[in-house]
Amino acid sequence: MKLFSVRSGSVRVGCPSPWIAVCLTSVLGAAPPEVPPEILSPPVISRWVEVMRTNLPALAAAGERSRAATFNAQGVRRFEDPKALFGGAVYSPNGMNPSEEGNLIYGIEQPLPILGKETAARKKAQAQAGVEAARVELVFQESRRDLTAALFAAALARRTVELGREDLDALRSNVAAAEARFRSGEGTTVDVLRLQSELARRETEVRSSAQALAAAQATVNRTLGRDPEAPLPPLTLPPAAEELPRSPELLRLALRSEAGLRVLDRERTAAESSLTASRRQRRPDLGLGVAGRQYSGDGGFRQGQFTLSVSLPWFNRERYRREIQRDEAQLEAVRLDVAGRELGLREEIYRLGTAIEAARQTALSYRNEILPQTEAARTAALGAWMSGRGSLTDVLDTRRARLQAQLEEARAIAEQWSALGELVLCCGLGDLDSLFQLSSHNTSTNAPAAPRG
Repeated sequence: MKLFSVRSGSVRVGCPSPWIAVCLTSVLGAAPPEVPPEILSPPVISRWVEVMRTNLPALAAAGERSRAATFNAQGVRRFEDPKALFGGAVYSPNGMNPSEEGNLIYGIEQPLPILGKETAARKKAQAQAGVEAARVELVFQESRRDLTAALFAAALARRTVELGREDLDALRSNVAAAEARFRSGEGTTVDVLRLQSELARRETEVRSSAQALAAAQATVNRTLGRDPEAPLPPLTLPPAAEELPRSPELLRLALRSEAGLRVLDRERTAAESSLTASRRQRRPDLGLGVAGRQYSGDGGFRQGQFTLSVSLPWFNRERYRREIQRDEAQLEAVRLDVAGRELGLREEIYRLGTAIEAARQTALSYRNEILPQTEAARTAALGAWMSGRGSLTDVLDTRRARLQAQLEEARAIAEQWSALGELVLCCGLGDLDSLFQLSSHNTSTNAPAAPRG
C-alpha cells in the first residue's frame, strides 16, 4: 500500500480509503499546541530560580570552592607528624668501646601542640571556609537578581513584539482603507504612499524587535545555565506591583542580612584569625624525643635518651613582625570595606525605593490617564479621516502616541519589578513574596490603632 509518491519535486499523497485520508488530513494539518504564557508573578520567578539553582555553573563552582575550603579546614593537623631517627656511631681506636656504648642509634621525636600554633591554624582555615560558604550565598543572590532582570527584559521584549504586531495589523487596515478611498475617488495617492511607507518601516522595526526578543531569551537561558537556544514559554509582564511603603526595617534588615556584608563579616573573622595565627608563629616549637642505642654485635640494648627540642624563632623576629603588620593591614582593609558597603547600602536602599515608586506611578499614569486619552484621540482622528474631515497626519501621530504610551507603561512595569529584585538582594531576603510580606507586616504594625467605641 503506497501512501506517498514524489513527482516533479512535489509530494503527492495517495489515499487508498477515505477514512485514511481524513486521518492524515487531521494529523498533518494539526497545529502544534500553543504553550500558555507565564505571567511573571513571584511564584513563577521562584520556580525559575530553582531551575537556575540546579543548572548554573557559577553556583556549582562556588559550591565546590566551599567544599574545598571545608575539606581544607578539616584537614588541618592537630598534631604534627612524628620524626623518626635512625643512625649509627663510629668509634676510633682511641675512643670508647662500641660494645659498651652501642653503635646503632634509633629514636622518635614528636612536636608538641601546646603553644597554640595548631589551634590558630585550624581556626584560620575554618574562618576561610566560612568566607567561602557565605560567598556561595552571595553568588546565588546576585545570580537570582540577574535572572529576575533577564526574565522581565524578555517579557518586555515580548510585549514590544506584540504591540508591534498589533500596530502592523492596524496599519494594514489603514492601508486597505486608504486604497479603497482612493479607488472611490475620496482619497489621494499621497495618503496611500505614506501609509505604505509607514507599514514597511514598522515591519522592519517589528523584525528587529523579534530579534531582540530572541537575544533576551538567550540571555535568560544563559542565566539559567542552559543552552541559549533552549525553548522558553512566552513570558508576560504582570501588572504594576502594589505600593511598597518605605520603612526603616528595610535598612536594618539590609545591614544585618545583605549577602555582601555577610561575606565581609566572614572575611573580617578570617583576617582576625590570620592575625592571631601570625602572632603565634613567633612562639617556639617544642618537641619531645626518645632515642636508644644498641650494639650491632649482639643486638643488645645499651642506653636510652629523652630529649626536649626547642626552636629559636628570635633570629627571624623582623620577618614575623612584617607578617603581623601585613595581617593588621588586611584586617583594617576589611573594616573599611564594611564601612563603605554599609554606606553604599544606605544609598542603594534609598535609590531603589525611589525608583520603585517612580516606576509604579509612571505605569499607573499611563494606564489610567495617558492611554485612555491617546486611544480616544486616535479613534477620533481615524473617524475624521475616514469621513474626509481630518488629515492622515493626525491618524499617524495619534497612533504613534498610543503605541509609545503602551511601550512606556510596559517599560515602567519591567523597571519596577527589576528594581524590586535588586531590593530583595540588598535586604538578603529569600524571594519577592518575602519582601511584600515584610512590607505588609510593617504597614500593619505602624498603622494607628482603631478608635474604641
